[in-house]
Amino acid sequence: MEVLWFIPTHGDGRYLATGIGGRSVNFDYWRQIAQAVDQLGFTGALLPTGRSCEDAWVLASSLIAHTKKMRFLVAIRPGLMSPGLAARMAATFDRISGGRLLINVVTGGDPVESAGDGLHLSHDERYQLTDEFLTVWREIASGEISNFTGNYFNIQEGKILFPNVQQPYPPLWFGGSSDIAQEVAAKHVDVYLTWGEPPQQVAEKIKRVKELAAVQGRTLRFGIRLHVIVRETESQAWDAANDLIRYVDEDAISKAQQAYSRMDSVGQQRMTELHNGSVGKLEISPNLWAGIGLVRGGAGTALVGDPDTVAARMQEYADVGIETFIFSGYPHLEEAYRVAELLFPRLPLDHLPTSEPQLFSPFGEVLANREFPPQALKEKVFTNVD
Repeated sequence: MEVLWFIPTHGDGRYLATGIGGRSVNFDYWRQIAQAVDQLGFTGALLPTGRSCEDAWVLASSLIAHTKKMRFLVAIRPGLMSPGLAARMAATFDRISGGRLLINVVTGGDPVESAGDGLHLSHDERYQLTDEFLTVWREIASGEISNFTGNYFNIQEGKILFPNVQQPYPPLWFGGSSDIAQEVAAKHVDVYLTWGEPPQQVAEKIKRVKELAAVQGRTLRFGIRLHVIVRETESQAWDAANDLIRYVDEDAISKAQQAYSRMDSVGQQRMTELHNGSVGKLEISPNLWAGIGLVRGGAGTALVGDPDTVAARMQEYADVGIETFIFSGYPHLEEAYRVAELLFPRLPLDHLPTSEPQLFSPFGEVLANREFPPQALKEKVFTNVD
């Protein structure tokens, strides 16, 4: 099991749908989050893409020198960049970072936003273009010379001169819930991602993608994108969840639902169907809460509970094939620490930082200016793990 975090390049705060408790996000803040990810035991972090976000490639590149181990999951955008250019960008980043790049293939699900970027294709056409794009990208990124003629690309002598660190190329990650998206995933990518649907729905997706991949003679790994609200007790976690949406009103929900309705993303449609814009029943599966999706596009569900409960729910996803969890929480800096401190000791993670001798400071504040506090055991405690 591995856990990635999230860099909030479209804003952050303590509450949703309000400026109350909001905070200014700038490079210094993103650097703090990235360094927390680097030090706490997360595998890496996802940087979102879209016109509501700062550019992921520019920010990720600027964070390389401020981090040592974390990997950056950064998007390539078929239709908005050429496969050769994207392959060169990836190879450069991979070399400069010492092999710390992960590629997120984003086809796009908002026709209005796509039109603003000059892309005027239907849902299925975008995935057909993505199929061609990845065919060429994989050839070029592998160091081969690509000569390809399709409906969307005519590539002659496409190649890169400087190789990737990771061979044959940085891993490709991809999310898409439609039939054609799953076909593209089975044909090309290394990790198939789903948003946080109930475990049974996730199991059905995984089964379908595995079958499609088998036809291609391939195997994939699987990941899930979720928020997480973990507290020391179950009641504290649910109080925090409800507090997060305390300022979400009917007007905010209506505006969000209008935006979702114009999208042709099947994944977004499935996210919306989990709550249908209603605050009536947001716990859609045990400890799986859809409140965030009332006003946030994309990933809209969160695991909510005490550490043992959240670890158990994660294991339910692991049992159906999920290996990687991409988490986020509000605000992202504090929640990164909370997740690492409360949840990580209960997970089967093999990349946690090793504890170094405390030569100068204890864990916790010195008692009465005279003695160190009792030290908690730093051993792992696994829950519901065979």
